[in-house]
Amino acid sequence: MDVAGLADLLHETAQHHDSYEKAAPPHDWWDWYAAYVDARQAGSTIEEATEAAAHYMATVKHIVVPAK
Repeated sequence: MDVAGLADLLHETAQHHDSYEKAAPPHDWWDWYAAYVDARQAGSTIEEATEAAAHYMATVKHIVVPAK
């Protein structure tokens, strides 16, 4: 991936992390970003990557977004 592609992916990641950031307890943003980017690079859709990042945060980092 070239620099422009990585910048685009990081921008996309930031956009999709925003709603998680607002709903989740305090956490390190880079953990969510890493899980999301890993999923996207593996071919996941945006929705799948968002779910994968939330799953990673819940199961590995024990950061769970409260139910609405």
